[in-house]
Amino acid sequence: MFKKGILLLAVIWLCGAAVWAAPAKTSAPLIVGGNFSSQTNTSNQAKVFNQQARNAEIASLNKQLKEKRFHEVIHRINDLTAKNFLDNRFHLLLAIAYDGLGRYDDVIYSAGQAIAVAPQDSRAYILRGGAYLHLQNYERARIDVETALKLNPSSRLAQKLQADLNQKTAVKAAEEPEKPVQKTSAPRWVTLYFVAVFVAVLLFVYWRYEDVFRQPRNAFSRREVEVKEQYDFIRQIGEGGMGKVYEAYDKVLKRKVAIKRVRPELVRSSYVREQFLSEARMVALLRHPCIVEIYTVIESESSLYLVFEYVDGQTLETRLDIDGRLPFSKAKQIFEYVCRGLHYAHSQDIIHCDLKPGNIMIFEDDKAKVMDFGVAKKSVDHETGARTVAGTPAYMAPEQQKGFMRKQSDVYSLALCLYEALVGQVPWTVKGFDIAKKKIVPVSKLAPNVPPAVDSLLEDALKEDPKERIQTIDEFWSRLKAIDPLPDDLEKTHY
Repeated sequence: MFKKGILLLAVIWLCGAAVWAAPAKTSAPLIVGGNFSSQTNTSNQAKVFNQQARNAEIASLNKQLKEKRFHEVIHRINDLTAKNFLDNRFHLLLAIAYDGLGRYDDVIYSAGQAIAVAPQDSRAYILRGGAYLHLQNYERARIDVETALKLNPSSRLAQKLQADLNQKTAVKAAEEPEKPVQKTSAPRWVTLYFVAVFVAVLLFVYWRYEDVFRQPRNAFSRREVEVKEQYDFIRQIGEGGMGKVYEAYDKVLKRKVAIKRVRPELVRSSYVREQFLSEARMVALLRHPCIVEIYTVIESESSLYLVFEYVDGQTLETRLDIDGRLPFSKAKQIFEYVCRGLHYAHSQDIIHCDLKPGNIMIFEDDKAKVMDFGVAKKSVDHETGARTVAGTPAYMAPEQQKGFMRKQSDVYSLALCLYEALVGQVPWTVKGFDIAKKKIVPVSKLAPNVPPAVDSLLEDALKEDPKERIQTIDEFWSRLKAIDPLPDDLEKTHY
């Protein structure tokens, strides 16, 4: 408490000196020229025009884009939208038109809309990444470029954009040391006076409360902890976006553990580090046999370690890599445990936010545990949800793509995992998927001996609108539990 008081006092002194010495500056307001209001203020009952008419409009707009008639494309799309003649491809075409006109704020908005309706289309990420690059927002530009290359590694546009981004960031890093130091108008004696007063206050507080500073620190505020003093690292067993996972042995408690070392660049910022610690403490409260438990968090100066329960098994992702797909009877058995774990987490108002086959651990007799609540969020207001973008794009619900997460988002991801377990692919990569209407191919048409009732279950769980979707994990499991396997539950697919 006293340490925080000292830091607050230091900030007040420094800010006062800066305000007194430096002239006031004004900043221009940011003006974004998007078409949000004109696109959203439409009738709830959209006019229907057939696929042939939509394709004709798209062909006409593409032709105008090739002829660089960008203003005409924007005017035409806005006119169609105002008349409720809607098509999901309009967002991408608008982003291309705005990019041609150099209206990068509008490119970011339209590309974001295109990503929301088609998260597997790398072109929208490329357009948005290019806009961020022009606006010198290099961090967001790099995120979009890396996502585009993951979706389409052979994309020349993404490769060129990555090269431009690398060049820009290299030039910026080279130029930064050459920037002249801005001189202050304050006399030197004023600066020395403030420094002397500041040092005197710090010394007085330290001498007065010296015993407080020497009190032992708790487990979450430890510094310079040598992890290897307590744990023997045996081997690396996994790697993800957050860091590497190791099998280790706890020498104090005499048990195997799994340790995730969070990537140093993710916790370099003190704010981000505190966010990780806060979420880890929250998830550490979960105690359930179907959830991989977090034992402790160890913080060092350079990194962050999450110590988990060790489960001797394989992930659903690995099982599918080996077997191709699962018969319905086995999938039902595994997902019973997954539903139990998620149901418990939701009962504690915690949303997983990143459910995927790689985060479902299968062990003896096809039992399962849900793991890696690394981006889990506390459930907030049921109308808006937890406001942040996190997760794996291929398994994210539509509202999650826009940054709104709720318990129904986990239902959506759970349905995608079950679809992939039965078919071997997520719906978006299956031949015959209607990207315009987001109409998935029924599981019973792709995998043999899957009961037709599974189709309606997945259809209800994958609704675009979370209010129309299956609302709870308990409801999802109740319907799945009621579906009996067919007599001949084969191991092979027919495609």
